Amino acid sequence: MTFHIITLFPNSFDSYINESIIARAVKDKKIKIKFYNPRDFTKDKHKRVDQKPYGGGPGMVLEAQAILKAVEKAVGRKKKVKIIFLAPNGKQFDNTYAKKLSKNYKDVVIISGRYEGIDARVRKILKAEVITVGPYVLTGGELPAMIILDAVARQVKGVLGNKSSVEEERVSSSDVYTRPEVLKYKGKNYKVPKVLLSGNHKKIDQWRAGK
Repeated sequence: MTFHIITLFPNSFDSYINESIIARAVKDKKIKIKFYNPRDFTKDKHKRVDQKPYGGGPGMVLEAQAILKAVEKAVGRKKKVKIIFLAPNGKQFDNTYAKKLSKNYKDVVIISGRYEGIDARVRKILKAEVITVGPYVLTGGELPAMIILDAVARQVKGVLGNKSSVEEERVSSSDVYTRPEVLKYKGKNYKVPKVLLSGNHKKIDQWRAGK
């Protein structure tokens, strides 16, 4: 699966995608991550891609042309590509959506905005789906893009190594424990629930299911 990310700040992804599970997934060729900077697709000699908004108002708006050309480069001749337009007023992203993406698409384009947003004609021209990661506004789309990348990538076969590692696929309590059996902290003892030490897998599964 390939993630095509349109962003003005591709280097902001480095520390995340070059560590841990995502880095290993890339190394093992389970996923690919490609970046397209709109500044590389503008004719402006200063690489400027933002303009004042029509109708007035604060801030700057990312122009359509550079974004569209970046997406064209990402899509190429591929016939089935999902294009995601990140915006606070979009459809709520969740694990169900992540799973659908992983099953139905090999290529996902994620458009990360900045400043006051992206010219709305981009969304209309590309027929992109507007997605949000939560009921709040961020300074840019890079963090939401990372969230989507991570949530979808972990659904790709082989990324986690063990299918049961995908939390939503297993019976799981929100509480987990490891050694020591008795944790001593500031004069108090904190014990692991007895059922987890019983060896009775049926009862353990019931406990994890909250029964």
